Amino acid sequence: MADSVTLSETSIPAILAARAQTQPDDIAYTFVDYEADPSGPSESLTWSEVHERVQIVAEKLATLGSPGDRAVILAPQSLEYIVGFLGAIAAGFIAVPLSMPQTRHHDERVTGAMADSTPVVVLTTSAVVDDVRKYGQADPKQRPPKFLEVDTLDFDSPPKSAAPASLPKTAYLQYTSGSTRRPAGVVVTHKNVATNLKQLLTDYYESYPDGPPADTTIVSWLPFYHDMGLIVGVFIPMTLGRPAVLMSPVAFMMKPARWMQQLGSHPSAFTAAPNFAFELAVKRTTDEDLAGKDLSSVVVMINGAERVHGSTVRRFNERFAAFGLPAAAMRPSYGLAEATVYVAASAGGRPPTSVRFDTEKLAAGHAEPSDENSASAGTELIGCGAPRSTTARVVDPDTAVENPAGKIGEIWLHGEHVAAGYWHNPQLSELFAAQLTEPTAGTPKGPWLRTGDLGVMFDDELYIIGRIKDLLIVDGRNHYPDDIEATVAEYTGGRVAAVSVLDDATERLVVIAELKKQVEPTAASRELADALDALKQQVTAAISQTHSVRLSDFVLVPPGSLPLTTSGKVRRASSVELYRNDKFSRLDATT
Repeated sequence: MADSVTLSETSIPAILAARAQTQPDDIAYTFVDYEADPSGPSESLTWSEVHERVQIVAEKLATLGSPGDRAVILAPQSLEYIVGFLGAIAAGFIAVPLSMPQTRHHDERVTGAMADSTPVVVLTTSAVVDDVRKYGQADPKQRPPKFLEVDTLDFDSPPKSAAPASLPKTAYLQYTSGSTRRPAGVVVTHKNVATNLKQLLTDYYESYPDGPPADTTIVSWLPFYHDMGLIVGVFIPMTLGRPAVLMSPVAFMMKPARWMQQLGSHPSAFTAAPNFAFELAVKRTTDEDLAGKDLSSVVVMINGAERVHGSTVRRFNERFAAFGLPAAAMRPSYGLAEATVYVAASAGGRPPTSVRFDTEKLAAGHAEPSDENSASAGTELIGCGAPRSTTARVVDPDTAVENPAGKIGEIWLHGEHVAAGYWHNPQLSELFAAQLTEPTAGTPKGPWLRTGDLGVMFDDELYIIGRIKDLLIVDGRNHYPDDIEATVAEYTGGRVAAVSVLDDATERLVVIAELKKQVEPTAASRELADALDALKQQVTAAISQTHSVRLSDFVLVPPGSLPLTTSGKVRRASSVELYRNDKFSRLDATT
């Protein structure tokens, strides 16, 4: 295998140029298009082909704007998306990767990101250009952007002009799809990307003394507009000089077994996905789907971007052990766009750590193992390892003093992987400039990024508790929505939103749950009503017993009812508004 590119002081175009020079004919990216044909026809580009196409895109962009201008990428998951994204950066533009708008509805998140970033050009494809043109009028006060159809460019002729002599420090804007505020553009620099790639590759391959195996293959269906999808699907292959086998999120959702099939078809696989994807793979992959496949060489499966559930880890490892999957392959991880992507991951070479903490003490801000011996006692959390390549501290958010191990606080981050702030938002960017009150020896005073995430160090591992802003305070006690949602999901099988609703100065707990598990019988409405009522009683009792809180209302809704961010997380604040306005279609209301 070619050596990894030196990542200390380099740019994204320089990494690609080095790949094209040293491995011109090696396969770079392969896109398997299950949406076009369920049999999965594929198209591949070599490193030299990617580099040439990127230069041609950059050459065209030079006629449409100047270095520092923003270029939005608004296209389906495809090789054109990658070429357009890298082409914008090579031209010295600031790339803005966005999600393809939902076809039937106007996508306010895309509109908001367009208005915020003020692009001069939108890179898209001929198949969808008519659908995305309407987003060029996001702000009538601004000059509408031009639209460049990447797939119509002449890639048969070599580029004529050279790339710009210098590049802006900023490579791209990573728009977060926060659940309680308008999307904000994280300013990601070339140095951020180079630093974070070195950190994550060091940690994920820590149990491999010689580094990533020579036959490493990156397998990903994560969307390129998402921080984890971009780093895993585009940048890691480029850094390692190893091929990526890619598909669309839609292709995965239509048939999750495709992910497992690709992992079992390629050696030394490196992949990543949120927790729900591992759950889907368990439920919707048959033995026939994996006939003749071997998962024994899967090296890394990042489980990140949302809460990692112990039950999912166990079910996944048990389900695929028969096909050789190593229990140590899954690596529960913590990261966020504001730190480029990666912060910490469970240790390599061993299965993830699981601890059941005393629920009452967690609510009081302390992590102590449950004294009860029951397998279901307490609150189970999965460890994300010790921050190793990155610098992190758990801090009291009110006093800015470092917390001792075992005490819950806000996770603060420091280092060159931390992004430069939010695009044209100095007030929100103050989160990147926090200072510790009394730093311990060897700990810098600042600047620190305040993540807004609650965590705790226990036995030298970082455990993620949840978002500060999502903390539920009911009857004067703290409750973590992720914990309650995990309890409910075991009964309902779908996504869950645990929220507090303020009524007459009193906060009450409301849980909205998508019902995916079969409730039988379904023939007679009376029997269905009884079945739903029994489910409600089970959930209410489980919440009371496990979390010591009274459930005020339990709302069962059909799958797809809860509002989600672009990365698939439940929008709790939006769920509250929908609940207040009686906008949910309650299953029990129809019986």
